[in-house]
Amino acid sequence: MTNDFPPPLDDAPDEGVIAVPYQQLSREALDAILEDFVGREGTDYGDYQFSLADKKAQVLAQLESGQATLLFDPVQQTCHIEMTQVLKQHGWHL
Repeated sequence: MTNDFPPPLDDAPDEGVIAVPYQQLSREALDAILEDFVGREGTDYGDYQFSLADKKAQVLAQLESGQATLLFDPVQQTCHIEMTQVLKQHGWHL
């Protein structure tokens, strides 16, 4: 019997993480997730300074183009946004 689940991401729990179509979220919920994501420590924009609105718009554009994927961990009750290419490298079928 084979396991049809993708391997876990290095920074995600082993089981339960699911991809969520961002379009199914309310505008308010998506905005809150984007704000949380771009405000996290370790987000590197190099030598450039971008406003919060600019950062959120960049991430939203990545979601809209399919370059990024919204993930939800029901165990930890957290959201994460990951580059789709990275997920595919880890065996996800998106």
